[in-house]
Formats: sequence, structure tokens, C-alpha cells
Amino acid sequence: MLTRTLHLLIVLTAFLLSGTAFQVSAQAPTITESTEEISVSSSDDGAIESRINAIFAEIGALNAVSAEVNEGVVSLGGTVADQTDIDRAVSIASRFQGVVTVEQSIERDLSVDRSLSPAIASLENSLRRGWEALPLVGLAIGVFLVILIIGHLLASWSALWQRLTPNPFLAEIVSQAVRIVAVIVGLVMALNLVGATALMGAILGGAGVIGLAIGFAVRDTVENYIASIMLSLRQPFRANDHVLIDDHEGRVVRLTSRATVLMTLDGNHLRVPNSTVFKAVILNYTRNPERRFEFELGVDAEDDPVAAMATGIAAISGLGFVLGEPKPDAIIMSVGDSNIVIRFMGWVNQSETNFGKARSLAIRAAKDAVEEAGFTLPEPIYRLRFDGAPVQVKAGTGVTVSEGQASAAPPAKSKAAATPDAKSAEASVLDTRPDDHIAEKVDEERAQTGEKDLLDNGRPVE
Repeated sequence: MLTRTLHLLIVLTAFLLSGTAFQVSAQAPTITESTEEISVSSSDDGAIESRINAIFAEIGALNAVSAEVNEGVVSLGGTVADQTDIDRAVSIASRFQGVVTVEQSIERDLSVDRSLSPAIASLENSLRRGWEALPLVGLAIGVFLVILIIGHLLASWSALWQRLTPNPFLAEIVSQAVRIVAVIVGLVMALNLVGATALMGAILGGAGVIGLAIGFAVRDTVENYIASIMLSLRQPFRANDHVLIDDHEGRVVRLTSRATVLMTLDGNHLRVPNSTVFKAVILNYTRNPERRFEFELGVDAEDDPVAAMATGIAAISGLGFVLGEPKPDAIIMSVGDSNIVIRFMGWVNQSETNFGKARSLAIRAAKDAVEEAGFTLPEPIYRLRFDGAPVQVKAGTGVTVSEGQASAAPPAKSKAAATPDAKSAEASVLDTRPDDHIAEKVDEERAQTGEKDLLDNGRPVE
């Protein structure tokens, strides 16, 4: 903070000195020239010549210029240091009553001394005025520092801003805004105090143009920052919620000022820009612990689909992890050439049951029950006819069956004896408790890093 204050003090001093010099130059005594026609007491050439030469003698830059008047024609001669002085002399001479035209033969004095003298005199005058204005500049700097300190103390009052704003993120934004406003107010007051209003207008105009250019250059960053503010107000999810943001799935680690951090189901960190999150479709699996699974089975077209539905529902209902309310259900999805497709549905509590394992075991239970009840789960069969007897080829098996072998019973399936490792693996498959490994990793991540989080458990979720 001390370094930043010193930088601001140096910049302000430079601005004030420049502004003071500008104001002093603007307030220095100057000779104003009227655009009205100058009249003389007598209209003769001598009177006009005397009046012009008297005026030139009173102007320091034109005191080396002489005028001669003959029949209303003014001839100017002599030397000046600048082209503007030539134009000025011609302008003065042409405004006299009775002057017909002005002929000038004035030459520029290109000597170094003559050219540098006005610049040196102007610089000396500016330095002298600046030295005289130092007390006023010191007072302006003091006012600026007082306002800056008051703004800093007010911005550091974090308890006030946290009470006035809904979350710490907005409190920090308000605090920074107070600091910026204090700097601007202090600068304006200081510049007004020394009378450098023109410099203040130039600074504000330049700052506006620069701000507009920067705004276009960092448009995406500004959009992302605004999205972070809106998300911190909306609170669309909590930490450790299982969400699907467009096509990004994982558990929420934290919401930062730039991105939403997810831990994917593979255990990887995923940062999604908040501008994307704000505009995305968010699916939250954690908000409602009850979740429905569904799968499809096909039975032979000649079987009774209602009986098959009842058999599958009974098998699913017999599973301990399937909820009794809402009850499992089934519907006929479609009727094909060789089968009837039935969709089975059931509900589980995700906080107590692993959804993927529950669905897998429900498929197994329904399939076994339907097969044991005598229903056929048909496979597509292709018939190829050659010159001899018709041959049947079962798709996917690679087995060719002749007409005489078509009625033969299929070979019996052998079942290997279960080993201890196989029994352990089977017990793991049948274990439907929820997998909390990713959730535990998220909790560890949040506890270890201590990074700022915009998610507030004290605020309602949208």
C-alpha cells in the first residue's frame, strides 16, 4: 500500500506542476488585439504612419518593425523572430482607417539568440510561477492524501461491507470500488484547488478513451467477471454436488471469481469458465436424492408382454435397494418384427445406493426372472438358402446349423467353480453402497487449499 501511495503521489505531483505551469501561462499578461477598424485623428499618411510605429514600439516582438505610409499603402520592414509576428504586424497595419493595402518586407531573424530568447523567457516565467505555486501544490497534495487515507480506511472496514452485501466476493468488489472512488475524488479536488481544470478535463477524457479501448480488448474477461458475480448471488449448487454442466460432469470443488472447479468422476480437476456456467444447462443430481433408473428388454413377439412386465417388475421390487415408493413400473416401447421392447423403471436413493450398480443389478434380476418364467429374449436370426437343404446361421455366434441339426439341443453351458477371489469380486459387485471416494477427495481438496470460495452454505440455493 505504501509503494502504491508513493507512485500516486509522484504522478499527482507531476500532473499538478504541469497544470500549474499551464494555468500560469494562460494567466500571463497578453495584449489583446481588437478586430475593429482603428481610426486616427487625421486621415493623412503621416498620422497613420506615426500611430502604427507607436503601436509596434509597445509590442516587444514587433519593436524592430518599421512602417511607412504613402497614399494609403503601408510598407512594413524590419526583422522578427517568428512567422506569427509577421502575420500579426500585417493584421495590425491593415485595420487602420484610410489604409488601402499593406506591403510587407519583414524578414525573420534566424540567429540562435533571437530564436531562443522568447522560449527561454517563457520557460523562466513558468518556473518562477511554478515556484510561487509550490505552497498551493503542497496543499493540494495534502488534500489528495487525506481523501486517499479516508477512502482506504473506509474500504478496509470489511465488517460493514459484509453486512451490506450478500457474500464476501461482492464485499471485496465494493471495497475496491470505494478505493477507486477515493482516488478519483482526491485527484479532482487537488486539481480544482490549483486551478488545473483544463488538465483535469484532458485526464478524464483520456481515461475514458483508454477505458473504452480496454473494455473492448478484455470483453470476455469482463463477461466472465460479471458471470461470477451473478453466480455468487444465484448459488446454483453447493460444494460436493454431483452436477452435469452442459457436457461436463463431476463434483463441485469450489466457485472462484473466474471459474467453477469440478472434480470429474475420473478424479481429475476441471475448470469451467463462469461465463460458460452461467449460460449452461445445469443438471444437479444431488439436490434430489431419489433418482430413477431405466433399461429395456425385448421378449418374443408371440409372448404375453403384460405377463413379462409383471414378472420383471416383481423381480425389481424384490431388490432391497429399490424404493417401494415410487413403485417400479414398466411400459411397452415398441413392437418389432421379432420382439416386443419393454422399458423397466425403478427408483433408488442415491445417498444410500450407488446408482450405476443398482441399475446393473436390476437389469440382471429382471433378465433372469423373465427367462426363468419361460419368456424368450429373441436374437436376430438370418436364413441362408443354398442348392441343398436350408441352413440356419445364428447371428453373432458363428455357428452353422443344417436342417437335420436344427432341432438339436444347444450345448450345455459349463460353470466353473468359484474361487475365493471370484467370490470376493462378486461380493464387491453386489455391494450397492454409494461410492464416496470422489466426495472424500473433494472434501480433502477444500480443506487443504483454503482457496476463496464464492459458494455460501448460508444462502438458499436457486
